[in-house]
Amino acid sequence: MLSFDRRSSVRTLNGVCLLLLLLALLALFGADLQVYPVDPWHELGRIGRGLLLPAWDDFPLLLQALGQTVAFALLAVALAVPLGLVLAMLFHWRGVRYLCAAVRSVHELFWGLIFMQLYGLGALTGLLAILLPFAATFAKVFAEIFEQQAPEPGLAPGPRVRGLKRYGYTLIPQAWPALLSYTRYRFECALRSSAILGFIGLPTLGFHLETAFKQGQYSAAGALLWAFLLLIATIRYWLRPRLIPLYLLLALWLLPQTPGFSNGGYLWRFISVDIWPAPLRAGDWSGTLAWYSQMFTEQVWPGLVQTLLLTQLALLLTGALILLFYPLATRALAGPWLRWGGRFLLLVLRSTPEMIFAFVLLLLFGPSGLPAVLALALHNSGLIAFLVANASDAEQGSRLTRPDDPRGLLRYAYLETPRRFPALLAFLFYRWEVILRESAIMGILGIATLGFFIDSAFEEIRYDRAMLLIAATAVLNILVDSLSRRLRALARTDAQRQPGLIDPPQKRSPKQTMTRNTEPQNG
Repeated sequence: MLSFDRRSSVRTLNGVCLLLLLLALLALFGADLQVYPVDPWHELGRIGRGLLLPAWDDFPLLLQALGQTVAFALLAVALAVPLGLVLAMLFHWRGVRYLCAAVRSVHELFWGLIFMQLYGLGALTGLLAILLPFAATFAKVFAEIFEQQAPEPGLAPGPRVRGLKRYGYTLIPQAWPALLSYTRYRFECALRSSAILGFIGLPTLGFHLETAFKQGQYSAAGALLWAFLLLIATIRYWLRPRLIPLYLLLALWLLPQTPGFSNGGYLWRFISVDIWPAPLRAGDWSGTLAWYSQMFTEQVWPGLVQTLLLTQLALLLTGALILLFYPLATRALAGPWLRWGGRFLLLVLRSTPEMIFAFVLLLLFGPSGLPAVLALALHNSGLIAFLVANASDAEQGSRLTRPDDPRGLLRYAYLETPRRFPALLAFLFYRWEVILRESAIMGILGIATLGFFIDSAFEEIRYDRAMLLIAATAVLNILVDSLSRRLRALARTDAQRQPGLIDPPQKRSPKQTMTRNTEPQNG
């Protein structure tokens, strides 16, 4: 039996959970969750038949979509890893940290919309859209991994060995397994990012899925979804280090030959003229203030509010679904055989991008925030429940089973969930910033978040509006990331103070735990 004083972090975490619940309840009054008068069951039946009876007749198109999706992801990650590694070595500089925070706070789809104005629907647009935010993310996580390494090996070369030599001879070899594991995890994320870039016109999997769903060709869409799921599930079999050079050559060959353009003069005009409002360029300060005031009132504030409301609802629903899903995939609760059904469910949820879930749910419920909340909760709960289930199985293999341990619902309520809850919250707070970014891009599908106003600004060729809205999105993400980082630290502290709840072998950040538990071979 555990006793807690007033300063107990457990009480603090309970207060945080209660606050999140209250915020979500308040968000219900402001979020646009209207269900439009459609006939979802008929359409859902057609989608279900398409998934059960996929059409494999257009096999060349299927292979082309998968090949180009992998090509964008593989080349972008191959370029982002060394760039992120260099930035991680310089991460002690405040300017580098701020730059990386700003770059990774903008979603890949928004980067794609920006580069599409410069390079058209060319291969460079897709590569840069994934490369930039991924390099910034690699920089942050690699720097955290380096900080967790033992300091003693770094003292062996002598005090004069600094910079690149110090990393090359000590920190990188020490951290190599964690660096490699996280890179594999990010490649799976890059595959999802590459797929959804099709929603802005690049010929990846998302482009063909959107076309199939809009035309009601659900059997063709089912084939694309099953193929992508199989691609994710078999990463550990085909992503072999010795084959990566061959894959890179094939990726260069598979890059789509889509219309593109590149003009250095237009690039300079874009960054020096197009993204700034006309009153500012003319030196009209009162007009500039009026322009920014109007934009804040009519677009920035409404978009921010709806994005935050949907994020909070999705965050709470994600936590609830994690508690529902993770027992289905654990050996201790579902048994050694039934858990494979649960693991397959979690594989489907974590492998399917949120945009695809949202696109299907929009067909069922209409263009409100409800499909976005459901889509975000389904995908993120599948990912976190997968990590929690892995942690449960790993601990069961290392712990001695006591004969008086409870079983069934009692074990779930009094043993497994209390042990997993601090780590579960840490993962949830880590995904909070991700959910916020994904909530913003849901506007591309017509949901009234920041992405809706950004997409409209690009369509109207109002780059000044688009860049202001993207900057607002970035600032909001940075603030939420800072808050979630503090809450993750609190969850880790709780996990370490309560030895009866969870026993981590050493202090790790949620991202490092993720690197250990999200390797593709665990899928």
